Amino acid sequence: MAFSLTRRTLFGTGAAGALAAPALLTDFASAQDATEPHGMTNGTTFKTLKLGAAKITVISDGTRMMGNPHEIYGLNQPADAVSKLLTDNFLPAGGFVNGFSPALVDTGNDVVLFDTGFGEAGREMGTGKLVDGLQAAGYTPDQVSVVVITHMHGDHIGGLMTAGKPTFSNARYVAGQVEYDFWKDEARVGTPAENGHKAVLEKVVPLAEKTTFIADGAEVVPGITALAAFGHSPGHMVFRLDSGNKALMLTADTANHYVLSLQRPDWEVRFDMDKVAAIATRRKVFDMIATDRLPFIGYHMPFPAVGFVERSDLGYRFVPATYQFDI
Repeated sequence: MAFSLTRRTLFGTGAAGALAAPALLTDFASAQDATEPHGMTNGTTFKTLKLGAAKITVISDGTRMMGNPHEIYGLNQPADAVSKLLTDNFLPAGGFVNGFSPALVDTGNDVVLFDTGFGEAGREMGTGKLVDGLQAAGYTPDQVSVVVITHMHGDHIGGLMTAGKPTFSNARYVAGQVEYDFWKDEARVGTPAENGHKAVLEKVVPLAEKTTFIADGAEVVPGITALAAFGHSPGHMVFRLDSGNKALMLTADTANHYVLSLQRPDWEVRFDMDKVAAIATRRKVFDMIATDRLPFIGYHMPFPAVGFVERSDLGYRFVPATYQFDI
């Protein structure tokens, strides 16, 4: 299967517009599917696929049952419009399953982890399963050589530290400069973003000396390129993986529900900090993915979070991957 290798820079490096700061992200939607092959050990789930010479393992950090989709998605729409879209897609209108899926990319030279889940703070609510999933997939935390943080919401940075020490003891770190500067800034104190500020002080700042802070177009390791995709957070970034003759996008939280955020990309999402910028970003990222027929991994897509999109109606239709990576 040939994926387009058209390389492009999606966005500039300037900060997003005015921000509506949230509490720590804990709520996003996805549904699960049982695509094979995958492994399960003590409730942890992983999916491994090949892309060129790279081995990619998507790991479930856990799931949460959530209610009232309209309180998170389609804030600029009537509640019955959200309910109808869910019902039209064979989904219940009163609730959803929220999933969290970090990805590990083994290039042969580097073992690169994208995001770290909730960590120890999430275990009481059924998340924080990343390390167990890594081990089930045949990796240990000390094998991770690079940890990439797509943005600094709690479900992405919570697993950086365990019992006050780095979870990934041999890793160096990569994060966006714009994102770090926003969350570290003392100006967040006394605002709704204060909890996020405190989490960054606890989880990210202790690792700053080992962290490379990047901007749009930076190379993480050979074959992995960062692209600014601001809006969901001030410095949110997506990443392109090129290996052999194939390419894949890691879209992080650009879209957070495979129906509500993709079929209706212009619908506002509660935890998109700059909602106008987030909508523009969704369209730019997924227009490119649809045009180039690229596979993508979305942090909150239906597990194993891998699929494609095609243009449809007012937005995009999510097409889950099945055996494309096995042949």
